[in-house]
Amino acid sequence: MIEKSTYQVVVPNAEQTGSSSTAVTAVGRVLDILDAFQRVQKPLSLTELAEITAIPKSSCHAIVATLIARGYVYSLTRPRALYPTRRLLDVARDIHAHDPFVENVIPLLEQLRDNTQETVILGKRQGSAIIYLQVFESLHSIRYSSKSGEFKPLHSSAIGKALLGSLKEAELRDQLLGRDLMRITQNTITEPDALIFDILESRKRGYFVTRGENVPDVSAVSAFLNVNSETLAVAVAGPSHRMDNKVIEHAQQLLSTCGMISRQLAWR
Repeated sequence: MIEKSTYQVVVPNAEQTGSSSTAVTAVGRVLDILDAFQRVQKPLSLTELAEITAIPKSSCHAIVATLIARGYVYSLTRPRALYPTRRLLDVARDIHAHDPFVENVIPLLEQLRDNTQETVILGKRQGSAIIYLQVFESLHSIRYSSKSGEFKPLHSSAIGKALLGSLKEAELRDQLLGRDLMRITQNTITEPDALIFDILESRKRGYFVTRGENVPDVSAVSAFLNVNSETLAVAVAGPSHRMDNKVIEHAQQLLSTCGMISRQLAWR
């Protein structure tokens, strides 16, 4: 059994990202097509693809034609269907290999995962949410499971709390006071004053904790780090029955890892 999030994913909208709605729609449709192939995991006809993605058939045809022309999708004759080529994988792999944080961060985060035996996550703020940049899942059969590229709420996730904790107090209050904080679970802190107090107290001890606030029965400990004008956060997350008795121990290992990451990336 794998512990997974069950709440609605928070995705930055066009206003938050500064993009036009037309551009967002066009890009979104391409991603919807790729997501459809990932879910179904078999060739799809143009009609099936349009139905699954809810994209008008004419628009779907235009997008697919472009993907075929660029070598990202190929067509089969019998049955008449479409499927992505390996090019997407090769492009993604090459891009990922030159990520400015990957080379030095991955070994340290994998070591943290091995030391704590829990899932380790690297994240960054993206508008009013946070995005997971790297996820190293625990090897336990029962674990917190997520994926790189997923968005999570800023106010209820451990990484979100850490990133809020990186702000100056005045800025923190300005961003939270008067805001409607969505209740993700029964443990989510939805009162801005209570959340501000929790974050300020957590900052004094150097790390942040969530207990079932983002995913039921999942606890996490997190910390932020600043590298070359970028603020990132790392979290250790797992089932509450394992995490709650080891918060301090995991926090010490987490802070040690964050320190090593900061020194290595700053040197780079």
